[in-house]
Amino acid sequence: MSVPLLEPREGLPPLISTGEKLAEAVSRLRSGTGPVAVDAERASGFRYGHRAFLVQFRRTGAGTMLIDPVGCPDLAGLDAALGDTEAVLHAAGQDLPCLSDLGYRPRRLFDTELAGRLLGYPRVGLGTLVAEVLGLALEKSHSAADWSTRPLPLEWLKYAALDVEVLVELRDALAEQLAEQDKLAWAEQEFANVLAAKPPPPRRDPWRRTSGIHRVRSRRSLGIVRELWLERDRIARHRDISPTRILPDSAIVDAARTAPGTMEELGKLTGFTGRGARRYGQDWLRAIRMAKSLPDDELPEPSAPPSDGPPPAHRWAERDPVAAKRLTATRAAVAALADAGHLPAENLLAPDAVRRLAWQPPEPLTPESVAGELNRYGARPWQVEITSTPIAMALLRLIEKGEA
Repeated sequence: MSVPLLEPREGLPPLISTGEKLAEAVSRLRSGTGPVAVDAERASGFRYGHRAFLVQFRRTGAGTMLIDPVGCPDLAGLDAALGDTEAVLHAAGQDLPCLSDLGYRPRRLFDTELAGRLLGYPRVGLGTLVAEVLGLALEKSHSAADWSTRPLPLEWLKYAALDVEVLVELRDALAEQLAEQDKLAWAEQEFANVLAAKPPPPRRDPWRRTSGIHRVRSRRSLGIVRELWLERDRIARHRDISPTRILPDSAIVDAARTAPGTMEELGKLTGFTGRGARRYGQDWLRAIRMAKSLPDDELPEPSAPPSDGPPPAHRWAERDPVAAKRLTATRAAVAALADAGHLPAENLLAPDAVRRLAWQPPEPLTPESVAGELNRYGARPWQVEITSTPIAMALLRLIEKGEA
């Protein structure tokens, strides 16, 4: 039975929302010792983008700091004060971008979620890991709250403070387990890779990710999806509201399939009955009319433009049966190694690297050439060391059987 973690050990710290109070917090954190626990709360699903609306820091000897980025939008001074102090985050890839936007960019990292994955924990949410490893129960009821709310309720602030309360203790316990399983060097390479990751490039045709778009068949209808998506995004960006709170994806798909031409016809579609959707009725109709008026050569193609990688794996058996066999063999080799190492296959080797290698293996096919390709696809040294020879052997056995 996990012991509930109900109150911050030093009590609820005040919210820091002025430059003067931030300077005091920076001084206290600078004088602390050991790693610094870090977390950020966003307003995903409520606001446009992924900005932080609360940032939490905790360090031994300094206590917990709750910083309001609305009043303190520049954390460069804190970044300079902490210097090379190891930052402990859970699922760091989610929070590092919004922290970087504020000027805080840690140079050393321990990611407790990633450590849990490498250790083979079946569930790696923060609450689950804290319960499993430390025997404490974290309250997670406010994780999906609208953190842009002002003033922030006291219960939310307490929840946020507790999120970093035992993060360093969790880090220490997981580091000990990593060392016991000879995985500490793996984790260090993974943490460095997270820190070095560059922001992903803008998605090509982001409107194609509209939920339910598979129900849209014609190019003209796809054009309506595109124009409605772009109009919704413009409005959402201007109003700083999550796009789906203005118009759900299902409404875009329904409009694309029926192509309404009047407000009356638009109002008969379920997704357009909400206040936000009705407010922009004329904008939606204008977008639909634009799509209807486009010449055929300006309409989107049914499939997304090809990427620089292999086609989707589900089409391999039809397009290239030999490559499909290579993919099956490569996946099986990686899965066996992952089972032996007690970690998820996707953390042993990224699925994209597996697909690329299977689609176009190196020539000549040797463990060394496979290692070279894996390096080129971004695999870390520990991953290359473990997987290159077994993958090469699996593919060579296919060749020996005349199947590749």
